[in-house]
Amino acid sequence: MGIQFIGMVCALGLSAIGSAFGASFAALSSVGAWKKCYANGKPAPFIMVAFSGAPLTQTIYGFLLMNFIRNAVQSGADSTLAMFAGIFGGLAIGLSAFFQGKVAAASADALGETGKGTANFFIVIGIIETVALFTLVFCLLLLQ
Repeated sequence: MGIQFIGMVCALGLSAIGSAFGASFAALSSVGAWKKCYANGKPAPFIMVAFSGAPLTQTIYGFLLMNFIRNAVQSGADSTLAMFAGIFGGLAIGLSAFFQGKVAAASADALGETGKGTANFFIVIGIIETVALFTLVFCLLLLQ
């Protein structure tokens, strides 16, 4: 067993941990925002489900990074480089999910209170998503 497996596990594991925390922050806030809407007799925006699920995509990126690491090592990439790409790539992707969840939570709260700004909220959530995508692509390029 090579050290690249540490990177593979970290790529998926850290990404998934970040997704779990991020999704839980967003989901808790969405439930609270819906409660406020119901209590005030306002319609509860269903779009908050998308806020809650936004951080989950980073788990997919972690899975892809894990597979890129495996393929890169099979093609002759350095195992130590692969390990560190997995550790730091997984951490960056996981942190992106973590903070995306916090922004999605704030977005759900604001949408529940005002009923406005949905497009703006998705834009800032997407900006944070871009960090994870850049990390995935740059790690892929590093491993080639």
